[in-house]
Amino acid sequence: MRLDTNHCPSGDEKVVLFGLLLETNARLAKDFGAELETKCDLPLAWFDVLLQLRRTPDGRLKMNQIADAIVHSTGGTTRLIDRLEESGYVRRENCPSDRRAIYVAITDAGNAKLDEALNVHLAFLDENLATRLSDAERETLSELLNKLIAVA
Repeated sequence: MRLDTNHCPSGDEKVVLFGLLLETNARLAKDFGAELETKCDLPLAWFDVLLQLRRTPDGRLKMNQIADAIVHSTGGTTRLIDRLEESGYVRRENCPSDRRAIYVAITDAGNAKLDEALNVHLAFLDENLATRLSDAERETLSELLNKLIAVA
């Protein structure tokens, strides 16, 4: 029996588009994660945390802000930060205005490891984005993705 994709929800253009977004993300993350592991001995999740910290003006975020930024559970984020701290890439700091809150700050070693990883990242992006999409296509894709993640 053949499935009629014209009337089947799995053939809906929105379902197909979402599937393409998921597949693209999964493939790029898998391939880039493998590059990071091989060339920098750095897991992709660690790279993500270090990059989030680098993007802040003072190089630190509260634990819940990190969890939100990297889309992890708070428990998963705590374990992730434990491993980063054991490696010397981050340190925990008490929040002076809220005794319950803990900041996570990037260390000099974390900044050095992130610099190393960013060189691998840029080479990966050159190979996997810059050679496949024109400047205009990358700009359009960026605009569209930002539109999708914008908070309503």
